[in-house]
Amino acid sequence: MKFLIDRIRQIIRVSESEEKILQDLFIEKQLSKGDHFLAENQVCRWLGLIHRGLVRYYINVDGEDKTYYFGKEGDFVCDYESFLPQKASNKNIQVLEDTSLYTISHQGLQHIYDHLKEGDRFGRLGIEQVFVNILQQLTSFYNDPPELRYQHFLDAYPEISQRVPQYYIASYVGIKPQSLSRIRNRSIKKH
Repeated sequence: MKFLIDRIRQIIRVSESEEKILQDLFIEKQLSKGDHFLAENQVCRWLGLIHRGLVRYYINVDGEDKTYYFGKEGDFVCDYESFLPQKASNKNIQVLEDTSLYTISHQGLQHIYDHLKEGDRFGRLGIEQVFVNILQQLTSFYNDPPELRYQHFLDAYPEISQRVPQYYIASYVGIKPQSLSRIRNRSIKKH
């Protein structure tokens, strides 16, 4: 739980009594490679914090998976579009490696908002971070050439580029795996 408390303390101040509340509300969960934290048409009932491991967010478009986000150690994992109103999701969150998370239910998060002095601030800042990251990626997808989108991926996820299969990276960049290979080869030749 130290990892969880330390990560939350990076966002808000937490007193000792509030630390106890957090420890009571968060549950450690283990998922295996290939499992889904969330599958399409399910309601996202949990907010998770990745302690160890890696996840990818994707949607299915006409039978093809489109990766649009990755979560790594220290990142919160959730489909807020489903979690906040408690409605069915059109997204998937899949585990790419054996993953350990600290999870909290929707009701538990509401308890944090009500009982931690900076609980509301915790929720707001967490959602703002995800919102800004996704907006930046969306803007890049429409404005930048594939080479620059790949560079943005490397800048955003330097520590996971070797842990993610290349076809997921290609999907994230919005190109076919063969095109990603050409971009990577050109990049190697430049350096």
